[in-house]
This record gives sequence, structure tokens and C-alpha cells, in this order.
Amino acid sequence: MKRIVLFIATNLAVMLVLSIVLSLLGIGRPGSGNTLQLGSLLAFSLVVGFTGAIFSLLISKPMAKWSTGARVIATPSSSTELWLVNTVKALSERAGIAMPEVAVYDGEPNAFATGAFKNSALVAVSTGLLANMNRDEVEAVLGHEVAHVANGDMVTMTLIQGVVNTFVVFLARVVGFFVDNVLLKNNDSERRGPGIGYMVTVFVCEIIFGLAASLIVAWFSRQREFRADAGSARLLGSSVPMQHALARLNGMEPGALPQSIATAGITAAGGWTALFSTHPPFEQRIAALRSVQSQP
Repeated sequence: MKRIVLFIATNLAVMLVLSIVLSLLGIGRPGSGNTLQLGSLLAFSLVVGFTGAIFSLLISKPMAKWSTGARVIATPSSSTELWLVNTVKALSERAGIAMPEVAVYDGEPNAFATGAFKNSALVAVSTGLLANMNRDEVEAVLGHEVAHVANGDMVTMTLIQGVVNTFVVFLARVVGFFVDNVLLKNNDSERRGPGIGYMVTVFVCEIIFGLAASLIVAWFSRQREFRADAGSARLLGSSVPMQHALARLNGMEPGALPQSIATAGITAAGGWTALFSTHPPFEQRIAALRSVQSQP
């Protein structure tokens, strides 16, 4: 559904691995003794923070194909596949973007779009979605996916993720420095680097701050879902098909996506996990479409 892949779980893993490896090599430490070098620490945090996000962006499309087993339709082998390709082509032309690759994968109702570049994207739908929705509803879902591509959501979310990653890396090391030098009294000016208290604190704080940062990323992701719903309505000339598609999906058992592309799916979480959900509840999305439809 959206062009963002490998964001919360994969991006956090990449960031943690990078920061640990570089720290073991002595890169990115706050300074010797009781000196906190904020300038170099900020530069290090920017490199680590954005490297994870950009890496996730660049591998988004091949990772999505591999993790779902999606089969790109090079030559349509059925009337349904031909309709899918033609529909995505028509929608992408209306949206002013290059034709994305179109793929189908086996699974319960779900769909996603991904790719590092607006004019080189992938739109994929599950066999369960095709089997349980009529063509007007499927077209609305495809319009939603194409709207995500046209809106440049992948780049936007990459920038947001890079910024929050930078704060995570930076603040974790500031807290680690404080614990090591103030609480543990390891402030010997002759010491070449931080002690074990710094290393342990940084590792723990990166996990905790990373989870907190995920709340911010998830909030931005939910806002772009509303925009993509509205984008589908504009591409189809009516919000009714998207309303029907969301209502239909709300009554289905959604298909689970691999964690690496969980943010790219069409489903939403409920309960306390809603704070970490990248998608708003279906009821809210339908209400938003109705409010737009009712405006003169």
C-alpha cells in the first residue's frame, strides 16, 4: 500500500549494528575522560541515523519481492492479470508517474507499494484481495497505492526516520556519557575512552529511544494513509469506491505481511498497539473520506 519498507524493525536493527560496530572501532565515542565533543558526536549521529534509513530505502523493492514471494507480471497470463496491469497503468498516467511494476503474491487480503524512487516503484496485491473484492474495490486499493507513490511517501518517511534515528543515536550517547562520568564517577581525564557503563547505557538507551521514535514515525505514517485515501478518490473521481474497499477490508481477516514490510500493508492494529500502528482504524479512514465527499 505504501512505498515504505524496512522502517521500524529493520531500520532499528541496521542502526544498532552500525553504532555498535563503529563504537567498538572507537568511532563516535563522546571523547576521552570527561570531555563531551558535541560537534563530532552530532556528525556521527547523522551518519549512523541516515545510513540506516537510506539503506532501507534502497533495498525496499527487492526485499519486498523476496519476503512476500511476489511475482512481477511481465506478460499477463490471465484476464485478471491483464486488467491489473492496465488499471495500474491508467492510474499512474493520471497521477503523472512512470508505470510501476505490478506483482501478485499468495496470501490473505493485503496489498502494498514500495520502491526507492517515484518512477521505479512496485505495486503488489495478494491473491486473497483479488478473490474477495470486486474490481471497483480493487481499483480503489490500487489507486491508494499509486497515490502513495505519487506523493513520494517513501522519501518523506526516509527523511523522518533519518531525523529520529539521529536523535536516538545522539541522545543515547549523551545519556551514556552522563552515566559513565557522573553516576559511575569514571571521569579520569587520562582515560582514553568511556568505560563499560557507557557502552551498556548506550545500547539500552538506543533500544528504548528507538521504540519511542517508532511512535513518531507511526504517527506520520498514519497521516499519509489519510492522504493516500484522498488520493485514490481523486484518481477515481469519487471517494465511494475507496469507502467500499475499506468497509470490505474491515470485515475480512487481514493477511499478515513479513515484519520487514509491515508498514507497507493495508491493515491496521487495534488496542494499545494502535500507537505503533502505521495505519489508522478503517472507521476513521471511511469517516475522513465521507467528510471530504460532503464538502461543496
